[in-house]
Amino acid sequence: MRSEGESLKSWLWRSELLPALRSEPWLWGAAGALLLLGLMMTLNTTYFISLSKTGTPFHLFKRQLLSIALGLVAMLVLTRVPAAVLQTIAPYVFGLSVILLLALWLPGFGVNKSGARRWLNLGRLTIEPSELTKFAWVVFLADLLSRNEHRLCDFRRGFLPPLVIFSVLAAIVLSQPDFGATVVLSLLLFAMSFTAGVPPKQLGVVGAGVSLLFAFQAWHKSYRLRRVLAFAHPWDLTRSAGFQLVQSLIALGAGGKWGVGLGAGEQKMFYLPQAHTDFVFAIVGEELGLVGALAVVALFGTILVRGMRIARNEPETFASLLAVGMTALLALQAVINMAVVTGLLPTKGLALPFLSYGGSAMVVSLAALGVLLGLSQRAKVQ
Repeated sequence: MRSEGESLKSWLWRSELLPALRSEPWLWGAAGALLLLGLMMTLNTTYFISLSKTGTPFHLFKRQLLSIALGLVAMLVLTRVPAAVLQTIAPYVFGLSVILLLALWLPGFGVNKSGARRWLNLGRLTIEPSELTKFAWVVFLADLLSRNEHRLCDFRRGFLPPLVIFSVLAAIVLSQPDFGATVVLSLLLFAMSFTAGVPPKQLGVVGAGVSLLFAFQAWHKSYRLRRVLAFAHPWDLTRSAGFQLVQSLIALGAGGKWGVGLGAGEQKMFYLPQAHTDFVFAIVGEELGLVGALAVVALFGTILVRGMRIARNEPETFASLLAVGMTALLALQAVINMAVVTGLLPTKGLALPFLSYGGSAMVVSLAALGVLLGLSQRAKVQ
């Protein structure tokens, strides 16, 4: 006879509650490994910050556990939501996300930190609407592009409508200001539009125009210009705009090939700003070395490959574009974050999916994973 433990394990594996996990073990396995590493990094990097700010060393870690719990609930729900339902509610989800963005400017709701109004105060809950907007933008774009798939070669009726909507959305997000989120939203637009069949010539011309506008934004705002200068010459600005990048490079250099050991890193001890959020990858490199950093890259690469395979195997246009968008949402942010940490891109505030501390970003990352797992169950990717 089987033991009770074996019976429970067998029931969980066969249960209809988890069919998506059975259909795509590589996808959820890679995300799960990143999530576990992220939990260790959160405990590792927030211990001293929590102790100094709240007197309790595990305060931020407990908050991250709560965010993960909420994200897992969202993930499990979305694995069971049919693509047709997501397409039906797409305009309403996107509309709600825009309302939340606009609510940042209502007295008593928007929270201003360091000159940025990105957080919405909902009593005991604080959310970052731009993170939710990324998810909603993907669902809305998949719906809009799939409905217009036969008109995409006609710029006026094809690519222009989503471009106009993006322009309005970008203006709202930039007013916070959140330059990094705006860049991600634009990249999602171009990635999904290219996949849907918008002619490369149109994408190239519009992309050049958008790039010029982003360059103007960087030049127009003095703090963004300082970031660009620090990116180009960080060692000449070690005590000002280049401080964060220099400390990140020191962390990566200290790690060498094998790292100094989990928990043994020093840069998290108030040397590297945002070590638990935007620059957690630097701590991974310091404590786990080049091997650990490459393992993280490989895990995100697995998510990218499996996500795109789901998109390729999905026969319906909306579902295929949805898979491309959700995969790009995770992969693009990972690439940009790691490029910033290693000095390949100017500093901007973007979380590393599954690893960075942050409630809204964590919930959205797990929600995106849930959509992919739900689609994989239908596509039956092997």
